[in-house]
Amino acid sequence: MNFDVNEKESALVARLKKVIDQDAENKLKGLRTGDPLECLNLFMDYLGRLAETGYLEPGVEDGKHSTTLVAAQEALATMSPSLFLAIESSTRLFGRLVSAYGTPEQKEEILPLLLQGRYIGCVGLTEGGMSIETQPFDTTAASSGNDFIVTGSKDHVINAPMADRIAVITRADENILVTLARTESSGITVGERYTGIGYEGTPVASVHLDRVTVAAQEVMGPFDPPDILGDLRRWEDQVLTSASLGLMNRSFQAALDHARKHRRGGKPIIAYQEVGFKLAEMLTIRQTAQLLAYRAAWMDESGDRERDILVSCAKTFCAESAEQVASQALQVLGANGLAKGNPAEESYGSAKYLQVAGTSSEISRVNIGDRILERA
Repeated sequence: MNFDVNEKESALVARLKKVIDQDAENKLKGLRTGDPLECLNLFMDYLGRLAETGYLEPGVEDGKHSTTLVAAQEALATMSPSLFLAIESSTRLFGRLVSAYGTPEQKEEILPLLLQGRYIGCVGLTEGGMSIETQPFDTTAASSGNDFIVTGSKDHVINAPMADRIAVITRADENILVTLARTESSGITVGERYTGIGYEGTPVASVHLDRVTVAAQEVMGPFDPPDILGDLRRWEDQVLTSASLGLMNRSFQAALDHARKHRRGGKPIIAYQEVGFKLAEMLTIRQTAQLLAYRAAWMDESGDRERDILVSCAKTFCAESAEQVASQALQVLGANGLAKGNPAEESYGSAKYLQVAGTSSEISRVNIGDRILERA
Protein backbone atom coordinates (compact mmCIF):
# COMPACT_ATOMS: atom_id res chain seq x y z
CA MET A 1 0.00 0.00 0.00
CA ASN A 2 1.46 3.33 -1.10
CA PHE A 3 0.88 6.20 1.34
CA ASP A 4 2.35 8.85 -0.93
CA VAL A 5 -0.08 11.53 -2.07
CA ASN A 6 0.26 11.54 -5.84
CA GLU A 7 -0.01 14.53 -8.13
CA LYS A 8 -3.56 13.66 -9.19
CA GLU A 9 -4.79 13.52 -5.58
CA SER A 10 -3.06 16.76 -4.65
CA ALA A 11 -4.50 18.56 -7.67
CA LEU A 12 -8.05 17.37 -6.92
CA VAL A 13 -7.86 18.43 -3.27
CA ALA A 14 -6.47 21.82 -4.33
CA ARG A 15 -9.40 22.32 -6.71
CA LEU A 16 -11.83 21.40 -3.93
CA LYS A 17 -10.30 23.98 -1.60
CA LYS A 18 -10.79 26.67 -4.22
CA VAL A 19 -14.47 25.78 -4.51
CA ILE A 20 -15.12 25.48 -0.74
CA ASP A 21 -13.33 28.54 0.61
CA GLN A 22 -14.30 30.53 3.70
CA ASP A 23 -16.88 32.51 1.75
CA ALA A 24 -18.41 29.27 0.51
CA GLU A 25 -18.60 27.88 4.05
CA ASN A 26 -20.64 30.91 5.11
CA LYS A 27 -22.96 30.54 2.11
CA LEU A 28 -23.41 26.83 2.72
CA LYS A 29 -24.91 27.58 6.12
CA GLY A 30 -28.01 28.37 4.06
CA LEU A 31 -28.50 24.61 3.68
CA ARG A 32 -29.69 24.61 7.30
CA THR A 33 -32.58 26.98 6.75
CA GLY A 34 -34.93 24.30 5.49
CA ASP A 35 -36.27 26.58 2.74
CA PRO A 36 -36.62 24.10 -0.16
CA LEU A 37 -35.92 26.50 -3.03
CA GLU A 38 -32.92 28.11 -1.34
CA CYS A 39 -31.45 24.70 -0.49
CA LEU A 40 -31.97 23.43 -4.02
CA ASN A 41 -30.39 26.46 -5.69
CA LEU A 42 -27.43 26.44 -3.32
CA PHE A 43 -26.90 22.71 -3.68
CA MET A 44 -27.10 22.78 -7.49
CA ASP A 45 -24.62 25.66 -7.59
CA TYR A 46 -21.98 23.76 -5.64
CA LEU A 47 -22.84 20.46 -7.28
CA GLY A 48 -21.95 22.03 -10.64
CA ARG A 49 -18.74 23.50 -9.25
CA LEU A 50 -17.67 20.17 -7.81
CA ALA A 51 -18.42 18.46 -11.12
CA GLU A 52 -15.92 20.79 -12.80
CA THR A 53 -13.20 19.71 -10.35
CA GLY A 54 -13.69 16.04 -11.27
CA TYR A 55 -14.83 15.15 -7.75
CA LEU A 56 -18.07 13.44 -8.79
CA GLU A 57 -16.50 10.81 -11.07
CA PRO A 58 -14.23 8.49 -8.99
CA GLY A 59 -15.79 5.22 -7.88
CA VAL A 60 -19.16 5.68 -9.58
CA GLU A 61 -18.86 3.65 -12.76
CA ASP A 62 -16.51 0.97 -11.39
CA GLY A 63 -18.22 0.83 -7.99
CA LYS A 64 -14.91 0.68 -6.17
CA HIS A 65 -13.48 2.69 -3.36
CA SER A 66 -9.87 3.85 -3.56
CA THR A 67 -7.33 5.77 -1.55
CA THR A 68 -7.57 8.58 -4.11
CA LEU A 69 -11.32 8.82 -3.54
CA VAL A 70 -10.93 8.78 0.25
CA ALA A 71 -8.40 11.61 0.06
CA ALA A 72 -10.89 13.74 -1.87
CA GLN A 73 -13.81 12.72 0.32
CA GLU A 74 -11.91 13.52 3.50
CA ALA A 75 -11.09 16.97 2.17
CA LEU A 76 -14.71 17.79 1.29
CA ALA A 77 -16.08 16.24 4.50
CA THR A 78 -13.71 18.47 6.46
CA MET A 79 -14.69 21.63 4.59
CA SER A 80 -18.47 21.09 4.55
CA PRO A 81 -19.87 17.97 6.28
CA SER A 82 -23.51 18.53 5.29
CA LEU A 83 -22.73 19.24 1.64
CA PHE A 84 -20.49 16.16 1.60
CA LEU A 85 -23.22 13.83 2.83
CA ALA A 86 -25.75 15.18 0.32
CA ILE A 87 -23.28 14.95 -2.60
CA GLU A 88 -22.22 11.41 -1.71
CA SER A 89 -25.80 10.19 -1.38
CA SER A 90 -26.45 11.34 -4.92
CA THR A 91 -23.22 10.13 -6.52
CA ARG A 92 -21.55 7.33 -4.58
CA LEU A 93 -24.89 5.73 -3.52
CA PHE A 94 -27.52 6.49 -6.16
CA GLY A 95 -24.92 6.76 -8.93
CA ARG A 96 -23.17 3.51 -8.04
CA LEU A 97 -26.51 1.74 -7.79
CA VAL A 98 -27.50 2.79 -11.31
CA SER A 99 -24.04 2.01 -12.67
CA ALA A 100 -23.83 -1.45 -11.09
CA TYR A 101 -27.41 -2.65 -11.56
CA GLY A 102 -29.04 -0.43 -14.16
CA THR A 103 -29.80 -1.28 -17.77
CA PRO A 104 -27.70 0.30 -20.54
CA GLU A 105 -30.60 2.65 -21.29
CA GLN A 106 -30.91 3.72 -17.65
CA LYS A 107 -27.19 4.37 -17.40
CA GLU A 108 -27.17 6.39 -20.60
CA GLU A 109 -30.08 8.53 -19.40
CA ILE A 110 -28.95 9.19 -15.81
CA LEU A 111 -25.19 8.88 -15.33
CA PRO A 112 -23.98 11.66 -17.69
CA LEU A 113 -26.33 14.19 -16.07
CA LEU A 114 -25.39 12.98 -12.60
CA LEU A 115 -21.64 13.27 -13.20
CA GLN A 116 -22.08 16.70 -14.79
CA GLY A 117 -23.74 17.95 -11.62
CA ARG A 118 -27.09 18.52 -13.31
CA TYR A 119 -29.08 15.77 -11.61
CA ILE A 120 -29.83 14.76 -8.01
CA GLY A 121 -30.55 11.23 -6.92
CA CYS A 122 -31.47 9.60 -3.63
CA VAL A 123 -31.95 6.07 -2.34
CA GLY A 124 -35.02 5.00 -0.38
CA LEU A 125 -33.80 2.03 1.60
CA THR A 126 -34.83 1.87 5.26
CA GLU A 127 -38.30 1.61 6.77
CA GLY A 128 -39.35 2.22 10.36
CA GLY A 129 -35.86 3.26 11.42
CA MET A 130 -32.38 3.11 9.90
CA SER A 131 -31.77 -0.65 9.96
CA ILE A 132 -32.37 -3.19 7.19
CA GLU A 133 -30.97 -6.09 9.17
CA THR A 134 -33.85 -6.30 11.65
CA GLN A 135 -36.61 -4.50 9.71
CA PRO A 136 -38.10 -6.32 6.67
CA PHE A 137 -39.21 -4.40 3.60
CA ASP A 138 -42.92 -3.65 3.47
CA THR A 139 -42.70 -1.49 0.34
CA THR A 140 -43.88 -3.53 -2.64
CA ALA A 141 -43.80 -3.26 -6.42
CA ALA A 142 -46.68 -5.13 -8.08
CA SER A 143 -46.63 -5.84 -11.81
CA SER A 144 -49.45 -4.23 -13.78
CA GLY A 145 -49.13 -4.74 -17.52
CA ASN A 146 -46.07 -2.77 -18.65
CA ASP A 147 -45.87 -0.90 -15.36
CA PHE A 148 -45.25 -1.53 -11.69
CA ILE A 149 -47.39 -0.14 -8.88
CA VAL A 150 -45.27 0.86 -5.89
CA THR A 151 -46.75 1.24 -2.42
CA GLY A 152 -45.00 1.86 0.88
CA SER A 153 -42.89 4.32 2.86
CA LYS A 154 -39.18 5.03 3.25
CA ASP A 155 -37.59 6.80 6.20
CA HIS A 156 -34.47 8.98 6.54
CA VAL A 157 -34.02 9.51 2.80
CA ILE A 158 -31.11 11.89 2.23
CA ASN A 159 -31.83 14.42 -0.57
CA ALA A 160 -35.53 13.47 -0.74
CA PRO A 161 -36.71 17.13 -0.57
CA MET A 162 -34.74 18.08 -3.67
CA ALA A 163 -34.05 14.90 -5.70
CA ASP A 164 -35.02 14.29 -9.33
CA ARG A 165 -35.21 10.51 -8.86
CA ILE A 166 -35.52 8.20 -5.90
CA ALA A 167 -34.27 4.64 -6.18
CA VAL A 168 -36.89 2.84 -4.10
CA ILE A 169 -35.82 -0.57 -2.80
CA THR A 170 -38.93 -2.76 -2.93
CA ARG A 171 -39.91 -6.34 -2.21
CA ALA A 172 -41.19 -8.60 -4.99
CA ASP A 173 -41.84 -12.07 -3.58
CA GLU A 174 -38.41 -13.30 -2.37
CA ASN A 175 -36.46 -10.87 -4.53
CA ILE A 176 -35.61 -7.17 -4.60
CA LEU A 177 -36.69 -4.69 -7.24
CA VAL A 178 -35.32 -1.15 -7.52
CA THR A 179 -37.81 1.32 -8.98
CA LEU A 180 -36.39 4.59 -10.28
CA ALA A 181 -39.37 6.73 -9.40
CA ARG A 182 -39.53 10.36 -10.50
CA THR A 183 -40.19 12.50 -7.47
CA GLU A 184 -42.88 14.53 -9.27
CA SER A 185 -44.91 11.36 -9.94
CA SER A 186 -48.48 11.22 -8.74
CA GLY A 187 -48.76 9.41 -5.42
CA ILE A 188 -45.33 10.42 -4.04
CA THR A 189 -45.38 12.55 -0.92
CA VAL A 190 -42.16 13.88 0.62
CA GLY A 191 -42.54 14.56 4.32
CA GLU A 192 -41.29 17.48 6.35
CA ARG A 193 -37.55 17.83 6.56
CA TYR A 194 -36.14 16.08 9.63
CA THR A 195 -34.67 18.16 12.40
CA GLY A 196 -32.37 16.62 14.97
CA ILE A 197 -28.77 16.28 16.04
CA GLY A 198 -26.14 15.98 13.37
CA TYR A 199 -25.81 17.13 9.78
CA GLU A 200 -28.38 19.88 10.09
CA GLY A 201 -27.59 21.16 6.61
CA THR A 202 -28.29 17.86 4.87
CA PRO A 203 -31.90 17.61 3.62
CA VAL A 204 -33.45 14.41 4.98
CA ALA A 205 -37.11 13.42 4.88
CA SER A 206 -39.46 10.45 4.71
CA VAL A 207 -41.09 9.46 1.42
CA HIS A 208 -44.57 7.94 1.13
CA LEU A 209 -45.61 6.13 -2.05
CA ASP A 210 -49.33 5.53 -2.62
CA ARG A 211 -49.84 3.34 -5.70
CA VAL A 212 -47.14 5.12 -7.67
CA THR A 213 -46.91 3.98 -11.30
CA VAL A 214 -43.37 3.27 -12.50
CA ALA A 215 -42.78 2.14 -16.09
CA ALA A 216 -41.09 -1.23 -16.55
CA GLN A 217 -38.11 0.40 -18.29
CA GLU A 218 -37.47 2.38 -15.09
CA VAL A 219 -37.18 -0.72 -12.90
CA MET A 220 -34.01 -2.63 -12.05
CA GLY A 221 -34.09 -6.29 -11.06
CA PRO A 222 -35.16 -8.68 -9.73
CA PHE A 223 -32.08 -9.30 -7.58
CA ASP A 224 -31.14 -11.65 -4.76
CA PRO A 225 -31.36 -9.56 -1.57
CA PRO A 226 -27.92 -10.42 -0.11
CA ASP A 227 -26.05 -9.17 -3.17
CA ILE A 228 -27.63 -5.79 -3.81
CA LEU A 229 -28.27 -4.96 -0.15
CA GLY A 230 -24.70 -5.91 0.71
CA ASP A 231 -23.39 -3.56 -1.97
CA LEU A 232 -25.61 -0.71 -0.80
CA ARG A 233 -24.56 -1.09 2.82
CA ARG A 234 -20.87 -1.31 1.89
CA TRP A 235 -21.07 1.85 -0.25
CA GLU A 236 -22.98 3.65 2.48
CA ASP A 237 -20.50 2.60 5.19
CA GLN A 238 -17.58 3.76 3.03
CA VAL A 239 -19.16 7.20 2.68
CA LEU A 240 -19.83 7.40 6.42
CA THR A 241 -16.24 6.37 7.17
CA SER A 242 -14.92 9.30 5.15
CA ALA A 243 -17.51 11.54 6.81
CA SER A 244 -16.03 10.52 10.18
CA LEU A 245 -12.55 11.58 9.09
CA GLY A 246 -13.91 15.00 8.18
CA LEU A 247 -15.51 15.46 11.60
CA MET A 248 -12.27 14.48 13.36
CA ASN A 249 -10.29 16.96 11.30
CA ARG A 250 -12.72 19.77 12.10
CA SER A 251 -12.82 19.00 15.82
CA PHE A 252 -9.07 18.68 16.18
CA GLN A 253 -8.34 21.87 14.25
CA ALA A 254 -10.90 23.83 16.29
CA ALA A 255 -9.35 22.63 19.54
CA LEU A 256 -5.79 23.28 18.34
CA ASP A 257 -6.60 26.82 17.15
CA HIS A 258 -8.30 27.62 20.46
CA ALA A 259 -5.44 26.17 22.51
CA ARG A 260 -2.93 28.32 20.65
CA LYS A 261 -4.89 31.58 20.95
CA HIS A 262 -6.68 31.35 24.30
CA ARG A 263 -4.54 32.48 27.23
CA ARG A 264 -4.82 31.69 30.91
CA GLY A 265 -2.33 32.52 33.64
CA GLY A 266 -0.32 34.60 31.21
CA LYS A 267 0.30 31.86 28.65
CA PRO A 268 -1.57 29.99 25.88
CA ILE A 269 -3.48 27.03 27.29
CA ILE A 270 -1.63 24.70 24.90
CA ALA A 271 1.31 25.13 27.27
CA TYR A 272 -0.62 23.35 30.02
CA GLN A 273 0.14 19.66 30.21
CA GLU A 274 -3.48 18.52 30.56
CA VAL A 275 -4.41 20.37 27.34
CA GLY A 276 -1.38 19.00 25.54
CA PHE A 277 -2.35 15.47 26.59
CA LYS A 278 -5.86 15.89 25.18
CA LEU A 279 -4.52 17.20 21.87
CA ALA A 280 -2.02 14.34 21.72
CA GLU A 281 -4.75 11.77 22.30
CA MET A 282 -7.00 13.40 19.70
CA LEU A 283 -4.23 13.37 17.12
CA THR A 284 -3.37 9.73 17.87
CA ILE A 285 -6.98 8.62 17.47
CA ARG A 286 -7.38 10.65 14.30
CA GLN A 287 -4.22 9.28 12.69
CA THR A 288 -5.17 5.71 13.59
CA ALA A 289 -8.65 6.15 12.10
CA GLN A 290 -7.16 7.56 8.90
CA LEU A 291 -4.84 4.58 8.51
CA LEU A 292 -7.72 2.13 8.91
CA ALA A 293 -9.97 4.04 6.51
CA TYR A 294 -7.31 4.20 3.82
CA ARG A 295 -6.41 0.53 4.27
CA ALA A 296 -10.07 -0.48 3.89
CA ALA A 297 -10.30 1.58 0.68
CA TRP A 298 -7.08 0.04 -0.66
CA MET A 299 -8.43 -3.47 -0.02
CA ASP A 300 -11.67 -2.63 -1.81
CA GLU A 301 -9.79 -1.24 -4.79
CA SER A 302 -7.50 -4.29 -4.96
CA GLY A 303 -10.40 -6.73 -4.60
CA ASP A 304 -9.02 -8.37 -1.46
CA ARG A 305 -11.29 -11.08 -0.02
CA GLU A 306 -11.09 -9.43 3.42
CA ARG A 307 -12.59 -6.23 2.01
CA ASP A 308 -16.00 -6.46 3.66
CA ILE A 309 -14.73 -7.10 7.17
CA LEU A 310 -12.26 -4.19 6.88
CA VAL A 311 -15.04 -1.87 5.71
CA SER A 312 -17.06 -2.82 8.81
CA CYS A 313 -14.04 -2.34 11.07
CA ALA A 314 -13.25 1.05 9.56
CA LYS A 315 -16.81 2.33 9.74
CA THR A 316 -17.25 1.30 13.36
CA PHE A 317 -13.88 2.56 14.57
CA CYS A 318 -13.97 5.84 12.66
CA ALA A 319 -17.54 6.75 13.64
CA GLU A 320 -16.86 6.10 17.31
CA SER A 321 -13.50 7.84 17.12
CA ALA A 322 -15.21 10.93 15.69
CA GLU A 323 -17.30 11.17 18.84
CA GLN A 324 -14.22 10.73 21.07
CA VAL A 325 -12.26 13.42 19.25
CA ALA A 326 -15.21 15.83 19.27
CA SER A 327 -15.75 15.22 22.99
CA GLN A 328 -12.11 15.99 23.77
CA ALA A 329 -12.30 19.09 21.58
CA LEU A 330 -15.30 20.34 23.57
CA GLN A 331 -13.26 19.97 26.76
CA VAL A 332 -10.39 21.99 25.31
CA LEU A 333 -12.74 24.69 24.04
CA GLY A 334 -14.40 25.01 27.43
CA ALA A 335 -17.32 27.45 27.46
CA ASN A 336 -16.73 28.26 23.78
CA GLY A 337 -17.38 24.63 22.95
CA LEU A 338 -20.89 24.85 24.39
CA ALA A 339 -21.89 27.59 21.95
CA LYS A 340 -24.20 26.43 19.19
CA GLY A 341 -22.61 26.19 15.75
CA ASN A 342 -18.93 25.72 16.55
CA PRO A 343 -17.18 22.84 14.70
CA ALA A 344 -16.70 20.66 17.79
CA GLU A 345 -20.34 20.98 18.90
CA GLU A 346 -21.60 20.19 15.41
CA SER A 347 -19.21 17.26 15.07
CA TYR A 348 -20.28 15.75 18.38
CA GLY A 349 -23.91 15.45 17.28
CA SER A 350 -22.99 14.38 13.76
CA ALA A 351 -20.69 11.64 15.08
CA LYS A 352 -23.60 10.08 16.93
CA TYR A 353 -25.59 10.13 13.68
CA LEU A 354 -22.76 8.23 11.95
CA GLN A 355 -22.84 5.48 14.57
CA VAL A 356 -26.54 4.86 13.90
CA ALA A 357 -26.66 5.43 10.12
CA GLY A 358 -25.59 2.80 7.63
CA THR A 359 -24.65 -0.39 9.45
CA SER A 360 -24.94 0.60 13.10
CA SER A 361 -21.97 0.07 15.42
CA GLU A 362 -23.78 -2.74 17.20
CA ILE A 363 -24.71 -4.64 14.04
CA SER A 364 -21.23 -4.03 12.60
CA ARG A 365 -19.72 -5.77 15.60
CA VAL A 366 -22.06 -8.73 15.10
CA ASN A 367 -21.03 -8.93 11.44
CA ILE A 368 -17.35 -8.72 12.28
CA GLY A 369 -17.74 -11.44 14.89
CA ASP A 370 -19.58 -13.67 12.41
CA ARG A 371 -16.79 -13.27 9.87
CA ILE A 372 -14.19 -14.17 12.48
CA LEU A 373 -16.15 -17.32 13.34
CA GLU A 374 -16.37 -18.27 9.65
CA ARG A 375 -12.60 -17.96 9.29
CA ALA A 376 -12.03 -19.99 12.46
